[in-house]
Amino acid sequence: MTAQQGAFTTGIRGTGSFLPVDKVSNGLVADRAGVTAEWIVRKTGIRERRYASDHEATSDLAVAAARAALADADITAGQLGWIVVATSTPDSPQPATASLVQHRIGAVDAAAFDINAVCSGFVFALVTVARLLAADPAGAPRFGLVVGADVYSRIIDPSDRRTAVLFGDGAGAVVLGPVRAGHGIIGSHLTTFGRHHDMIKVPAGGSRLPASEKTLASGDHFFQMQGRAVREFVTDELPAAIDRLLLTCGTDPAAVDHFVPHQANGAMLADVLPHLGLPRARAHLTVAEHANTGAASVPLALDTARRAGSFGDGETLLLAAFGGGMSIGTALIRWDALPHLRSQCPAPVSQSANRPSSPRTSIPSAATGERRW
Repeated sequence: MTAQQGAFTTGIRGTGSFLPVDKVSNGLVADRAGVTAEWIVRKTGIRERRYASDHEATSDLAVAAARAALADADITAGQLGWIVVATSTPDSPQPATASLVQHRIGAVDAAAFDINAVCSGFVFALVTVARLLAADPAGAPRFGLVVGADVYSRIIDPSDRRTAVLFGDGAGAVVLGPVRAGHGIIGSHLTTFGRHHDMIKVPAGGSRLPASEKTLASGDHFFQMQGRAVREFVTDELPAAIDRLLLTCGTDPAAVDHFVPHQANGAMLADVLPHLGLPRARAHLTVAEHANTGAASVPLALDTARRAGSFGDGETLLLAAFGGGMSIGTALIRWDALPHLRSQCPAPVSQSANRPSSPRTSIPSAATGERRW
């Protein structure tokens, strides 16, 4: 199934996000990558990013974002029926990071599992949970938690300018639940282009190429990306995926009030926006401050915009993400400004909120055919 309209009875009831305290400047990243801070801004539009501290893992960021979303939705963890964490940097290969989140927030009745569609993961997870809730029998829990969380600082080679300058760490979350008629998730489009699976990858650490002294020496446990090929893929395929979604939903691009894309690279987004038929002013971009946070980038941008009071009742939101696989996920949402979705809320939470954020002084070194749903 490629796209679906009218199958959802749920929408976003609350949002939350989490950014680690430590800010990492372009200057610090540039020194390790052999470039200048100005080069990073020119090539990516990124000015800073956050890195998780040595004692923080993906689940820690996910739990903080989840708690913020639950508080915003004004529900308890006990009311959740589903928890899905989108991540490509789990705490460990097993168990699912979602199981740690379920335990720590006390959602004892929720089924929990992970989704890995790399940077598209949050949109894939959002659509999955919405469909699970729609299929649940009467009397089942009516709420689901969707989290996008990644700690890319642990899998990038700080000396590789093609990747080291792009990424930061963070988490974002939403609570899905019943919304008023005519609101909520009104359509989605999930696509995977498996023939391009080599464009984005971490070669080692799995069953194909287990971690060893040889893979460590060769750097095969680091994130790798074919930057030019990815840019060409996004320029060609993302507009087509968005067009297909809007056509299925009977929505003109001019009717899209807000565009919340994957925050991959500011320069790339600037190049792609004209191809989408969407005004630049309608795009919510946080890449300059957050960098590319993987599966966290869409929910982080969503929460940032929502807490700034950007979304009005009944306005149309377009979420769009692309990631490894290669994968593309899009969703169209009609915003329901329920009473507890306040128009003005505190900024996204960060750990140790009682002390100011401080720049990090060091960067840790890191030990075929298209399928459509």
